[in-house]
Amino acid sequence: MADDLGREGLKNQVKGAEKEGAGKVRKNVGDMTGNRSEELKGAAKEMEGKSQRKVGETESKIDRKT
Repeated sequence: MADDLGREGLKNQVKGAEKEGAGKVRKNVGDMTGNRSEELKGAAKEMEGKSQRKVGETESKIDRKT
């Protein structure tokens, strides 16, 4: 089970970082084009990714301790 948690943690870190990066790009494009809606959607995606990445980091830490 601990191995599964470690693998899931790594998956969540990668997926979270991907979403976080995509969100930053979308937010910046929205900012450059003056599209407030895209900017906000990008910021939301960035936060979603950051949250998922943090969950993955926590899962990995728990796995290392077990």
